[in-house]
Amino acid sequence: MLTIDELMLLFAIWVSFALRLGEPWPIEYMKPNWWLFLLIPAIAIPLFIKLGLYRAVLQYMGIKVFTTSFQAITITSLIVGFVMMMFREADLPRSVIFIFWFVSNTLVITSRFLFKGILYSWDNFVNDRKAVIIYGAGRAGAQLIESLRKSHDYAPVAFVDDDQSKEGTIINYTQVYSFKDLRNIIKKRKAKVLLLAIPSMSEVKKRELLKKLSKYPIEVKVLPSISSIVKGEVSIESIKKVKVEDILGRHAVEPKKSLLKKNISGKNVMITGAGGSIGSELCRQVLDLSPKKVILFEHSEFNLYSIHQELSKSRKRAQIIPVLADVTNAKKVSKIIQEEGVHTIYHAAAYKHVPMVEMNAVEGVYNNAVGTYNVAIAAQNNDVENLVLISTDKAVRPTNVMGASKRFSELVLQGLHKKNSSNTCFSMVRFGNVLDSAGSVVPLFRSQIQNGGPVTVTHRDVTRYFMSIPEAVQLVLQAGAMAKGGDVFVLDMGEPIRILDLAYRMVHLSGLTPIDEENPDGDIKIKVTGLRPGEKLYEELLIGDDVVQSNHPRIMQAKEVDLEWAEVEKSIKLIQKAHEEHDEKSVRSLLLKNVDGYKPSDH
Repeated sequence: MLTIDELMLLFAIWVSFALRLGEPWPIEYMKPNWWLFLLIPAIAIPLFIKLGLYRAVLQYMGIKVFTTSFQAITITSLIVGFVMMMFREADLPRSVIFIFWFVSNTLVITSRFLFKGILYSWDNFVNDRKAVIIYGAGRAGAQLIESLRKSHDYAPVAFVDDDQSKEGTIINYTQVYSFKDLRNIIKKRKAKVLLLAIPSMSEVKKRELLKKLSKYPIEVKVLPSISSIVKGEVSIESIKKVKVEDILGRHAVEPKKSLLKKNISGKNVMITGAGGSIGSELCRQVLDLSPKKVILFEHSEFNLYSIHQELSKSRKRAQIIPVLADVTNAKKVSKIIQEEGVHTIYHAAAYKHVPMVEMNAVEGVYNNAVGTYNVAIAAQNNDVENLVLISTDKAVRPTNVMGASKRFSELVLQGLHKKNSSNTCFSMVRFGNVLDSAGSVVPLFRSQIQNGGPVTVTHRDVTRYFMSIPEAVQLVLQAGAMAKGGDVFVLDMGEPIRILDLAYRMVHLSGLTPIDEENPDGDIKIKVTGLRPGEKLYEELLIGDDVVQSNHPRIMQAKEVDLEWAEVEKSIKLIQKAHEEHDEKSVRSLLLKNVDGYKPSDH
């Protein structure tokens, strides 16, 4: 830059003579004034250095270049003018100095911004930056594009906006297009990322827009909130990736605080399966409701360590007690409940992965059914106030061992309540799939996409209900507080979603194209593998039609058949015996006999 400045100062002297005298080559006037070509660079360049022009980083050049250039060239011009007066240079027109001041300032300043533009704004065609489309040509979009121009990761290529009055306009050297042109822009400009820069948009409208965008082969990212605009935090760092739950989610119903706190505030709460996806979220939300103690009951050492470390960092005053144990150990369960004076239990411990339990039926039923029995008996014997079982929609007319074992777990609590010999209020909450839980299809698809595919779908028509983990847990806490005893609560899961559609959306959200008949040259193949052992095409939430609406709009109550307690106890003993003898046939026969609607897929 120093060398370029020196050449431009020499060029500015020549231009000044040419403009003043009206001749392109005024050699006869320049020869007597050759000393100007030595004096001006000799004065101006050291001033540029002294005033910090070369210390300013070109990429972030701003108003500094104006003030530095004006100061240095003004001082240079004044010194040259003083020399002219001292030596009475009659051959040098005085107006040349004024013209030089204007020309040299123009050249120095414009050269900076020209090089800045070439190196840092128009370079997306010569480096590895991702071509980016910004959705929203408002203030947030304009601020965002400033950050993008300084980024080494993104190169803005277009704006997209629904406002027709903005269509065709140019903001920060970037043209605004309408939404209908989006597919062509993606293809023509080879855009990889779309940044959603409308932080003031409501969640409902944002979800509708994200659904539309999920049909396009482009990765979508969003600015988190309008507060980031107010605080001046609109930058690359404030962009977050759109997750599939942003599209599948629904408008959350405001929780009833009185229900949330009823079984938790000031009480000793135990969560079994505390390190699992549902269990860990239960721990977080329970801790926020001011319990006296939180007992983390978990048989996985790593999961227990992880959730204990996370909760220990909280500033909440509750005592957190990690217990490394298994719910199939009846004596340990009872001992912990007695020692810690437990008031409320959320029983989330279970084997839930359908194919794994199907291939290990004895262990799966023993853990789920006997584990629930142990926790329920211990709760009854130690006068626990409330026990809430986390159940599943797969317990309804099950076609797999996992679902049948969870339905039998429900029967254990229903039978114990019917026996009516304790002060413990038993209830169960039944819901469908939760996003990003262990064994959920969402993390599986995400992993398959990252590895280049194929994305595996078991059947083209298979559908599932989905809910976010925080919402499911929030509803579980409220449902348990409404229980009177023996209640089967069913959460409103919304509309079921076709898994094939989910796969397509996730591929598109990753900025890739699925391989199909329309796109044989796509990026990710979607492969139909066939239903797995015990898998249903669709899930249900109710066994019968006898259901009533509770006091909460998202929670229903089902009235369903149960077993006599004597039959439950007899079945538990048979499961324990079958477990000792590794007798899978007896376990399956027992489920067929006692679980209403159980029809194994292989029968």
